Amino acid sequence: MSGPVSPLALERYELKYLIPLSLVGPISQFVERYCEMDYYSRVSSDQFYTINSLYLDTPSLYLLRFKEAANAFSFNMRVRSYGGSPQPPYFFEIKYKLRDFVRKKRAKVDTADWMDILEWGQVPAGMESGSRMNLENFIFMKQTYNVGPVILTQYRRKAYLSFIDDYARVTFDRDLRYQEMDRWCVTPDEKGLSHYDHPGSFEEPGCNVILELKCEKKIPLWMVDLIRYFQLEQGSFSKFGNSMLTHLLPPEVLRPGILY
Repeated sequence: MSGPVSPLALERYELKYLIPLSLVGPISQFVERYCEMDYYSRVSSDQFYTINSLYLDTPSLYLLRFKEAANAFSFNMRVRSYGGSPQPPYFFEIKYKLRDFVRKKRAKVDTADWMDILEWGQVPAGMESGSRMNLENFIFMKQTYNVGPVILTQYRRKAYLSFIDDYARVTFDRDLRYQEMDRWCVTPDEKGLSHYDHPGSFEEPGCNVILELKCEKKIPLWMVDLIRYFQLEQGSFSKFGNSMLTHLLPPEVLRPGILY
């Protein structure tokens, strides 16, 4: 897949809501007064496109444990790809989170041998300066924390980008799946994928779509109107945390009504 993607560095608020699939259509109609679908949604037959994220952690799962310890600040590291059969470019991302505020840095890597970068710490020649700087930081963090691949997540996304704001974005994520991954791989094995959007991971029964409202420092008034009109109640959902806990814990331990 090709086309415009997120900036290499961004700072934004991320407000998350769990909604039923039946609300995707009405909320999309509301949003389309202020936004247009992003490139990936426009070229998809059903307006949803596939995102794969290979998450990294230490052998002792330090990043997961730090995140689950109710710290206001946390971060994760991932390699992201697009489509069911991923092709370059790949994106190396570090996502820092302080409550609802997120700072994300990403490096665009155009080589199919992206895993060699992480194995040997070699930065490809000819990279754009912003990507090079973010990739060097990614390698530094990888070596400092001794992180490696632990889990690969996949989901389907419908996304909108505002045409009246400097930056505002609305996304719907559904069909959340994961598989354990202990090697540098961003291509899921369809037979190995398991769902983690079961009722025990969600606050409201039947709500298995993640709606995210993303904006810069000031929330647009139309987003406030959207929240009020659909009576949305803000929650929290981590694809890394939920998939890891679903994988690590037996079903009886995952308590209904808790957003991990």
